[in-house]
Amino acid sequence: MSFEQASSPGQYDARDLEALFYDCFFADHATVLVGGYSEPLYLPASDDRTVSQLQYRENYFSSALHEVAHWCIAGQDRLTLIDFGYWYEPDGRDSMQQAKFEKVEIKPQALEWVFSMAAGAPFQISNDNLQAGLVGDNCDFADAVYRQVQSLISEGLPVRGALFTEALMARYGTDDPLDQTLYRSAFD
Repeated sequence: MSFEQASSPGQYDARDLEALFYDCFFADHATVLVGGYSEPLYLPASDDRTVSQLQYRENYFSSALHEVAHWCIAGQDRLTLIDFGYWYEPDGRDSMQQAKFEKVEIKPQALEWVFSMAAGAPFQISNDNLQAGLVGDNCDFADAVYRQVQSLISEGLPVRGALFTEALMARYGTDDPLDQTLYRSAFD
């Protein structure tokens, strides 16, 4: 399911997100956003690494936004764990594994949707299970993400998420993405 906003091709460069992330968070969190990887991964600071690293796929704008959403949602304890301590089963998940995956993806995909709106960029729900034939065609999952967006709007974004949203709006010159009428359900 694709939720597209108007944009011009080539307008979105993930390196811009790296710079925004650095400006917003490096001083207080010693974390950098870095692209060019085959799979996303969060690596907290350690004895071998003085800076935490939030890695995203290739140089995909949407992957960077998605990983930032995970990071903005993660609590202080999760920020000390590799990949935030989440379970991850690669592509080819069975229906039980997929249900578990979707349950933990609702919040980050909802925040990613807000980030996409703040950047004026296209957003697409992702079930991330190509081998099982699931690429955003699960309306129940899409509706759960939609309901979570509505909840974020009414209850407020996480602190780091709000800061990044403001930076995206300033960079891309967009209006407030916290207007409920900007979003539509999978059933609309």
